[in-house]
Amino acid sequence: MTDAVCSRAGCRAPARWRIDWRNPRIHDASRRKTWVACDEHLPFLRDYLASRGFPLEVAALAEPAAR
Repeated sequence: MTDAVCSRAGCRAPARWRIDWRNPRIHDASRRKTWVACDEHLPFLRDYLASRGFPLEVAALAEPAAR
């Protein structure tokens, strides 16, 4: 995933972080989604999800997702 682009709308910067998250109101613990982020937008995307109470994990993009 070395060519990943930040998930923030309008951003075309290379992603360096992955944010694995889920919406517990509609998905069980086995269903997770992944957004990727550049250094600049990591705090925005992480805080956006956290403010909604979504469980999330942040890791470097090169690391495999914890399951």
